[in-house]
Amino acid sequence: MKPALLVIDVQKQFFDESPETARSLTNAIEYINAGIALFRAKNLPVVCVQDIGEEDERVPGTTRFEVPESVKVLPSDLHIHKTYGNSFNKTPLAGALRELGVDTVILTGYCAEHCVLSTYRGALDHDFTPILLRGSLASGVAENIPFVERIGDVISYGALKQVLG
Repeated sequence: MKPALLVIDVQKQFFDESPETARSLTNAIEYINAGIALFRAKNLPVVCVQDIGEEDERVPGTTRFEVPESVKVLPSDLHIHKTYGNSFNKTPLAGALRELGVDTVILTGYCAEHCVLSTYRGALDHDFTPILLRGSLASGVAENIPFVERIGDVISYGALKQVLG
């Protein structure tokens, strides 16, 4: 198994959607950053996926589009910009992951029941093994996170750490 960590749609604009969304994102960032640190320690790829929403003025170069400073992605990480919920749809993500020899994607981010779940299904369509990192998903509706976790394969941070050695 060669995994990559996908950090999906953790962008400044989404913190303004509601207090519940901001809380959920803030809580998820702790696990996302732990995942990033683990992947860096193992020299494994970290991918930052950012959603473009022209109608919301969430476009590259705007504050709304940017990843919060609290998220430890680096400019040297692979950055994918998407316009659909599924991070694989009409993006170079699948090809870039294949070039890196990746066969498994560990999914984190926002919004659990929309873009994360769509990307989970997209990974399957592209013959990647998708796994959700428990604690790293965010949503404006807290009940939707366990719903998504029941649908997909989930791993805890501790178990991921053991698997990666």
